[in-house]
Amino acid sequence: MADLPEKTCASCGRRMTWRAKWADTWDEVRHCSVGCRKHGVTAVDRRLEAEILSLLASRPGTVCPSEAARAVAGDDSWRGLMEPARRAARRLVAAGDVEITQGGKRVDPSTARGPIRIRRIRRDG
Repeated sequence: MADLPEKTCASCGRRMTWRAKWADTWDEVRHCSVGCRKHGVTAVDRRLEAEILSLLASRPGTVCPSEAARAVAGDDSWRGLMEPARRAARRLVAAGDVEITQGGKRVDPSTARGPIRIRRIRRDG
């Protein structure tokens, strides 16, 4: 199979690969699905991104998406922000700001399942 072009979904941050149905509109495709197109990127999503970056700037090491969700929710409703926090982390990976890890090793954010951590990008290789 030939190497197909890829881009990142503007909403969920997952990698999407060129599809034949997108042949005529590939340059305009921004979302991987109808659900992502409907969801878009909300103000809460942007607050989660900012909170992740703020947490990383305030201490060394990694942060959990739940820390950003708790900070943005401000109450016990933070669990509802867990998937949006993971989506925010994936968008930050696509922007080149952070990387996602599991067990201390960098993982592909499009395929990572289970608990993740977020850290600043290590420039030393």
